Amino acid sequence: MKVTKKHLSELHPPERNVRLHTEKQMKEFRRSVEMFGQIRPIVIDEGGTILAGNGLFEAMKSMGLVDADCYVVEGLTEAQKKKLILADNRVFNLGVDDMEALDAFVQELKDDLDIPGFEEDLLQAMVMEAEEATQALLEYGTIEPKQAEAIQQTREKYQAQEEAAAEQAEEVTPAQPESREEAAGRFILCPKCGERIWL
Repeated sequence: MKVTKKHLSELHPPERNVRLHTEKQMKEFRRSVEMFGQIRPIVIDEGGTILAGNGLFEAMKSMGLVDADCYVVEGLTEAQKKKLILADNRVFNLGVDDMEALDAFVQELKDDLDIPGFEEDLLQAMVMEAEEATQALLEYGTIEPKQAEAIQQTREKYQAQEEAAAEQAEEVTPAQPESREEAAGRFILCPKCGERIWL
């Protein structure tokens, strides 16, 4: 495979690309290039159309880079180019992570988990010692003292309002019953809305 340097201005995305790149993915692309440089070539045809590596191209362009390593594929028909674009995007997705190997790598790197494509907090959680994990679980959902105090004050405020409303509610016995409910019992009037609450 012959890799050649090309000016980014000579490259252009295909008319349609089957892969949409999120802002988060582009951020991670840039982090990767900053950390390791360009680790794989951008695949292009003879005219500079990108067949594989559009995200990498966009990231490098946004970083102000000028040149990229490219692999030029020659002699493909338009149908073969489309198949290559589809295959490149799909075949990668068919793989699955070996969680045992991933865990081993993370354990070995536990002091430096700044890795493009991964959330550092998640990786930190993977390397916690059993005691740390237990403590983290015990603290999960714990409310700070100030929050607890505010919640208690709000609860007491509503409780006081309900008690005051109950004291203000007047008990009424209807003179002439208008319905079976009225005939069967008594009611109070809600001091807030005036609705009858049957007792």
